[in-house]
Amino acid sequence: MSDAKFGMCEGDVCQRGGCRGVIEARPVENCSCHINPPCSACTEPRNYCEKCGWEESEEELPALPPQYTGVTPASFGPKPLDSSKIDWRPRPHTHFSMIKEGVYPDGTTKAEVEEKVKGTFGGRFLRFGNGNFEYVAYTD
Repeated sequence: MSDAKFGMCEGDVCQRGGCRGVIEARPVENCSCHINPPCSACTEPRNYCEKCGWEESEEELPALPPQYTGVTPASFGPKPLDSSKIDWRPRPHTHFSMIKEGVYPDGTTKAEVEEKVKGTFGGRFLRFGNGNFEYVAYTD
């Protein structure tokens, strides 16, 4: 497990077992940030110490606090929507639009919802009724 007194970033002194080596970073290979940043090539651990052989990629991760034990990211799910107000969650659609699906309280008009969710260049409803909506927001 990592200790805060050890070097972790490029340029830090390693200090593992008294090592005086300097942490270096391997160059990024196969970067695809131009498509979908940040890419895995840029976010993977690349730091190492040549003098003692330490590899960031082999560093043991700290244990999770007890309240998170057994919880997987998939079990967190999307944020719950609050139907006491106009509330939505975004979803990717195209390079030029996004889907906003959400809820609204009784008595809310279509125009009131659209005012909150429309994109920079407008949009259109795919579904509206019974307290739920799905809207394509044109963003570019």
